[in-house]
Amino acid sequence: MAKFPKKLAQKLQDRSDKNTLRKLPATQRLVDFSSNDYLGLTNEISIEKATSEILKLSHHKNGATGSRLLSGNHLLHEKLENFLATFYNQEGALLFNSGYDANVGFFSCVPQRGDIILYDELMHASIRDGIKLSNAKAYKFKHNDVFDLNTQIGRIYDKGFQEEIYVVTESVFSMDGDSPDLKVMAALCTKKNVHLIVDEAHAVGVFEKGLLNFLGIENQVFAQIVTFGKAMGYHGAAVLGTIELKNYLINFARSFVYTTAMPPHSAMTILAAYRYLASKKGKNKVRKLHSNITYFKRLIKEFRLEKLVLPSDSAIQIVTVIGNDRAKQLSQNLIKNGFDVRPILSPTVAEGNERLRICLHAFNTEGEIHKLLSILKETHGQGLSNLRQL
Repeated sequence: MAKFPKKLAQKLQDRSDKNTLRKLPATQRLVDFSSNDYLGLTNEISIEKATSEILKLSHHKNGATGSRLLSGNHLLHEKLENFLATFYNQEGALLFNSGYDANVGFFSCVPQRGDIILYDELMHASIRDGIKLSNAKAYKFKHNDVFDLNTQIGRIYDKGFQEEIYVVTESVFSMDGDSPDLKVMAALCTKKNVHLIVDEAHAVGVFEKGLLNFLGIENQVFAQIVTFGKAMGYHGAAVLGTIELKNYLINFARSFVYTTAMPPHSAMTILAAYRYLASKKGKNKVRKLHSNITYFKRLIKEFRLEKLVLPSDSAIQIVTVIGNDRAKQLSQNLIKNGFDVRPILSPTVAEGNERLRICLHAFNTEGEIHKLLSILKETHGQGLSNLRQL
């Protein structure tokens, strides 16, 4: 066995010493309050059956066999892309194997040298990684602060800047569960002639198509990025926008060009999931999810926990905790009581901003939600969690 490099071993040891070492969790049978499967589509048998029926109608292979620019392009990929473009009221859609691939591919190739990217300070790691690969300059603006964004755009133009400006945000932030004022932001970007890109990963399904379409402003953005690994219950992603943008990404997005394409079976499972979402049963799941969100927020007030939970209308509800040890302690207490709630630790979030991330689902019962919050309140009352007072 080859010797492990000392520098790498030291980095692991440093993580261990700070109690920030990541480990793969053990599989347990617990009440799910941690997964991104917000609508429960992962276990929806009718989607599996619908996928099989679709595949019977066309010849397909188990794998794609290569990149889409070589042997891997399939009619079923194009079928899904055409569906997504129509469904989202966009000109074109391009599939990627994951949300990470979509963001890295997009941001590494679209903004050019001399351009500027303005990004929300709490952007997802995949977008940050894509920005790092870009030749454009990048600056962050205060979280969900349109005033600060406007100020920064003004300062850039005051210096005589004449290249492109790209603004990027998320419609629902994965680590806080909150959303920007997308209508105001889109109007600002239109007025200032800058390009708005919105990552819809945690809004797709939760707000039906996503928050942009829910608000009716999908045509005010340069690019809409949707993913299928959360509420849609599968994997993959798509970048939506103009035909020109699609053609550009086909030519220059390295995470698209230099990778094996999504298996045709995966593409048809995604299509079946979207058809289910648009059905009466799918719409009922969305309504049930929002009923659970409303119930959760009502109990937060009844149990007087408002100061401990960040404001959110999404499926992601955040309980603030100080310190990795405290976050782990509270999580373990909930797990012992049968509830799968995971701590979010530094360095995933900034030190001092550790938290419990509670994900609500359409399949959670009101009884489960009540019991979860009862334990949380009781634990806080015993002084075990050191929950952060905002």
